[in-house]
This record gives sequence, C-alpha cells and structure tokens, in this order.
Amino acid sequence: MTIRPLTPELAEKARVELNEDPNRIAKDVQHIKDWLAKQPHIRARTDDQWLVAFLRGCKFSLERTKEKLDIFYSLHTLAPELFNVKVNDALFKEILDLGTYTILPKTATPTSPVVTVIRPGTYDPDKYKLYDIFSVSILLQNMLLIDNDNMTVAGVQTILDLEGVTMGHFLQMTPSVMKRMAVLSQDAAPVRMKGTHYINTPPGFETVFNAIKSLLNEKNRSRLYVHNKNYDEMYKFIPQEILPTEYGGKAGTFKEINEYWKKKVQHYNSWLEDGVKYGTDESKRPGKPKSAETLFGVEGSFRQLDFD
Repeated sequence: MTIRPLTPELAEKARVELNEDPNRIAKDVQHIKDWLAKQPHIRARTDDQWLVAFLRGCKFSLERTKEKLDIFYSLHTLAPELFNVKVNDALFKEILDLGTYTILPKTATPTSPVVTVIRPGTYDPDKYKLYDIFSVSILLQNMLLIDNDNMTVAGVQTILDLEGVTMGHFLQMTPSVMKRMAVLSQDAAPVRMKGTHYINTPPGFETVFNAIKSLLNEKNRSRLYVHNKNYDEMYKFIPQEILPTEYGGKAGTFKEINEYWKKKVQHYNSWLEDGVKYGTDESKRPGKPKSAETLFGVEGSFRQLDFD
C-alpha cells in the first residue's frame, strides 16, 4: 500500500471526525478496489491515496464511497463539459494565469481546512466559459486530493471575491450550470465544504445569494458568511497571515501563489493527464443506465445540497 501517514494532529482529527482507523485503511481500500474490478461500466483510478480521499470524504462508509465514486465517474461521461479543459491545453495555463481560482499554500493551523479563493471578476465572460473555469478548478482539486491531507481530512473553506463581477458573469450562472456544479460538489467530490465567505459584493448580489441559499440545507446555510468590504470580520475565520498580500495578508501576491501552483502542476502533469481515461460506459451498467436527467433532474428544478 502507498498511503501517506497523517501527522499526529490530523490523524486524531480523522479518527474523531471521519472514523479513520489506520489498522483498517488497507482493508477498506482493497474492498473498494475489489468492488471497482467487478463494475463493468466504471473506468476508475485505483491508486491507494486517491481511494483514501473518497473513503475520508464518506467517513469510511464503504457503501457511500461506492456511490460517490460511481457518481464521480458518471459525471465524466454525462457532463463532459465539467472536465472540458485538459492539463496540457493552452487554455489551462491561460486560466491558471488569470488567478480566478487560487488555493492558498498555507492553512491557519496544522488541522485547519485548505482555503481557496474564487475571483470571477478576473476573467472576461465574453472570452471564457464558466465551465472552463470550473474545469481548471476541478483539476487542481483532484491534485490536492492526493497531495494535501488537510484537504481530505479537514475540508475546504472558500473566499468568493465578487470584485469586478458584471452582469455577463451572472448570466453564465444558468440553472443547468448551477445544477451540474452542485451535483459535482455535493454528490461526487469527496471534499467537506466548511464555509464560504463572500467579499466585495456588488449591488443586486442579494438575488444571487438567495438563489444559492435555496440550494442548501440549514447546516450549510449557516456556513455562508457575507463580509463585503469588512476584511477584519473575515480575519476572524481566516487568519490574515495566510491570506494574499491583496487582502492585507503575508502569503505573497496572487501572482506569486499561482506560480507556486504552476510548478506543482508540472510535478503531477502525467497523473492529471491520465484523468482523461476515466469515466463510465452506461451501456455496460448493470440495471438501468444513468442519464443526465437522472443525475440533474428536470431542467429548472434544483436538488437540495447536503454538504457534510
């Protein structure tokens, strides 16, 4: 088995919050591998660290892990637009350079969530599709699932900076786009969402915010925070020292942070490139094949999100 051992602090958090037992991990991973081998319709990664990320995302429930993996790979086939940009595409590097999606290199404490920053105002909605931006963020998140134990154990906090957002950006957030992104985030990705912090909110933001809230259950509505220009309020949740210079922090500029991730991507390049091989063949699925309608429901209606 090639599973990276956790630090003592993260191991304790994983034990208490995720039911992780180091003595059982190898057996659980093997169980999932054996199950995948018997699924004629799923083409899946079987690296140990990758499967551990899914087990952690499901608190080591084997049944939930199987369900999540099935949905994750079904999405590759039934919503390919979410995975449109490949790591060696010129568009990948272009979007990375924009800094629309940035992962902060440090966490507040050894057991804190990873912090990501989304700045839609940095891309031109006439030039780039929201799906392309999302594709790039998925590739980076996949890399972190095998590279960063804070991501798989402690989860993710997000800063959504709406500085410079225009009506063109909002018009890209159609029900169809939101549902696909929601199903990936809720049902497929093995990541615990630990809070979203909205800053620099524009006029009319309340309408979008209320639409987002309507997708969430009570627990997750309580994890939405609107700080607007009040960075001091944000610092109570995300310490100033781990934030970029642009937010009064000490982690370097967005440009410097993104250069760090570009180097990291090079290290994982062939692993990320490999991702194009995986998905499902619905014609081989035992029982009824999945369709876009079974995953996303009828157009115009939202599934309620239930993050952990």
